[in-house]
Amino acid sequence: MNADAVIAVLRALEREGVRYKVVGAVALNFLGLPRATQDLDIFVAVDEENIGRLRAALRSVFDDPEIAEISAVDLAGEYPAIQYVPPSGTFHIDILSRLGEAFRFEDIEVEERLVEGLRVPVATPRMLFLMKKDTVRPQDRADADRLRRQFNIKD
Repeated sequence: MNADAVIAVLRALEREGVRYKVVGAVALNFLGLPRATQDLDIFVAVDEENIGRLRAALRSVFDDPEIAEISAVDLAGEYPAIQYVPPSGTFHIDILSRLGEAFRFEDIEVEERLVEGLRVPVATPRMLFLMKKDTVRPQDRADADRLRRQFNIKD
């Protein structure tokens, strides 16, 4: 994972006032369960104003005209996820507003974690467990098992 890029993105999101929540492997890392990853997964509030702030945040980190293509309409549509790959190509950002009908931005329970002086909204261990326990990906099921054991989560 490109930790410097992740921190730069998180700083930009905070600076621009983006309503977002960190999930996935980066969230696991912030909760103290190290796992390698090549992406940053975030849920975002899907209103046009927030997505405008998201675009401004990304433009402040990456010189990429493709950022203008990120839209609230797309994130509110049938496929509510966008994978943004910065020009450097060293990692990517999965931007989601919901996962099917199971999880929406509003449903993601978070706790604030202090990361390099930033207050980052990170999915709680129980929330990550619920998101990962029933997927088809073996890595997600392994993550769910680690979360269950580390945080004594009852299924």
